[in-house]
Amino acid sequence: MISTWTENVILVDADHLDRVAFNLIVNFERMLGRRIPQADMARWIDCVALDGGLREGNHQTLVTLIHDKDKQQLDNFLPSHYEKELNGQAFSDHLGEFTISALPVEQLTTKDDFFLETLQLVCAQKEVKRIMVVGSDHCFAAIREALRKVDDDDKRITVFSMEPQQGGNFRQEILGYSLMAALGIRGEEINPPQDVY
Repeated sequence: MISTWTENVILVDADHLDRVAFNLIVNFERMLGRRIPQADMARWIDCVALDGGLREGNHQTLVTLIHDKDKQQLDNFLPSHYEKELNGQAFSDHLGEFTISALPVEQLTTKDDFFLETLQLVCAQKEVKRIMVVGSDHCFAAIREALRKVDDDDKRITVFSMEPQQGGNFRQEILGYSLMAALGIRGEEINPPQDVY
């Protein structure tokens, strides 16, 4: 499991994230009439961190990717291989250092239960002040219930989903925006500027 905690944690159901990226790629290729490249993992992490309230500085952020044990890699991201390219790797930029941890789900539990247990563990850590959660949509009610039990006003929690959900004691952001940025889809491609006469 996780041995060192940072002030910021991004917790991700990586299989869900990969499916959402695939759906966006298929839909936008059809809509825009061009090939959409695989998502840039570092760019996506930056966008999620910004949406979660992180600002420029020398921050430490732990990115935890939870995935099915039989999945070796993400299909729609670069870098993508959990053990060879992501787990134990780090990168630094204007938001600080991001350390990536890829955790396969063992046979003893389900991915949803493991994700929720990890979320509760993250929330219980005093040193963790900012939490960004990307869980599957069918797990949203359980995520909301788990976060309802968080009794710490100093934590800023942001939950990402593809559509606004019934609220809780956390902020919400649309997951698609950070993925579109990581896939290189520009706003003007979707909403071209209108000529004014």
